[in-house]
Amino acid sequence: MPGSRPRWMLHVQAVFWRFLMGIGMSLHKMARPRPSRPAFHRDIDATVSPIKGKFRIHFYVPKDYKRYKKLKGNKKYPCVINFHGGGFVLGTAHDDARWSNIVVKEVGAVVVSVAYRLAPEYPFPTAVEDGADAILWLAQHAEELMLDPERFAVSGFSSGGNMSFTVPLCLQGELFDRTPSGARIIDGRAGSVPNAVIQPPPAANSTATPAGSSSRIPLMHQQSRLDRIAMLRQTGASSLSLVSSYKEGPAVSVMTQGNNSVVKIRGIVSFYPPTDYTVTRAQRRATCARADQNLPAVFTELFDDSYLQPPSLDLAHPWLSPGQAPTRMLEALPDDIVMFCCEWDMLLAEGERFRDKLQKDLGKRVHYHCVPGVPHGWDKAPNPLRESPGARQQYLVACKELRRMFDIDEDEEEHEHGDLPCRKYHKSVDMGKLQVPPR
Repeated sequence: MPGSRPRWMLHVQAVFWRFLMGIGMSLHKMARPRPSRPAFHRDIDATVSPIKGKFRIHFYVPKDYKRYKKLKGNKKYPCVINFHGGGFVLGTAHDDARWSNIVVKEVGAVVVSVAYRLAPEYPFPTAVEDGADAILWLAQHAEELMLDPERFAVSGFSSGGNMSFTVPLCLQGELFDRTPSGARIIDGRAGSVPNAVIQPPPAANSTATPAGSSSRIPLMHQQSRLDRIAMLRQTGASSLSLVSSYKEGPAVSVMTQGNNSVVKIRGIVSFYPPTDYTVTRAQRRATCARADQNLPAVFTELFDDSYLQPPSLDLAHPWLSPGQAPTRMLEALPDDIVMFCCEWDMLLAEGERFRDKLQKDLGKRVHYHCVPGVPHGWDKAPNPLRESPGARQQYLVACKELRRMFDIDEDEEEHEHGDLPCRKYHKSVDMGKLQVPPR
């Protein structure tokens, strides 16, 4: 559970660690081959969150993107929306530049990295709402950006890996398939129907809604900024009331009323995600095979105290703990899911439980990898002399799955790395002994 440290203290600590993490990520990106920077960015308005503002999305594009843009042809690129890690408190949209560059090269996709708003300034669930906003905005502007609305996917690392699941859950709308009176909404599709088709309760009764009848899990009033945020969440408008998300074959279609923007999310690629916040940090640490490789408590306490607000927050909330989400919501996720967990990570056990739930209980096609002999976030090591051992190979495995999701023929182009026998690779390679060839 989150602590009770003053918000100003959390803010000071967050600024301090953001600065140091920025240095570390600069060192990480100095190793050759150096990743390229985004080609361009867009600033978009927050409409899903009642806490209004702007945030930025960054575009990594294939080499021929600008040429086709000038020609104004009919070329369409698949799109991968990526969410960076950092416990919802640290990190930037540039942190996954190596992943973005490899996806652009190997998949031929446009990668959109989302600079969602961070805690403690913007606690739960602002990051998830911004992620949903990014997908909705891309859906509306897909044609001008030359994006193929039939071929979207989401990816993320650590807290961003959590968002790779919780953002599609958020796009299901108002969480529950019941009207304000408690009656179940009848709809033949797995997913949600727009809140606009539901008769809203009278305004006079909005603060006296019986427990369990609200379509959102309520957030309790707190002091100062948290109090204002809670007020906004109870009274502010959200564009989710116009969103419909439903299964269409193995993919998930997301549609916004008022325009014809529909995108299909074909799959999810998630790297070492936290999936169950009902498990305490102490319980998580106890499951780790190497206690010395756990994330230090100074970070995990900062993350939890900053993001998990207010303290009365239901930690089983589907937008926070996808491993605890109702079956009907998980059924409406894409069928193709790729998960990477780390052997020396306190999040491994809950990741495997979530894998089993998706695969065995729901019949999802889960391509799972436990990377041996590495801690959480091993692929972001601040080593300016060489890439993190094994990271490129793992990214290539994920890219192969993305190509399959996007129905890209493996024979369309030659790849230097050739075929990766991922099952054999993950069982046999010791990451600590892997030698990276000089470049």
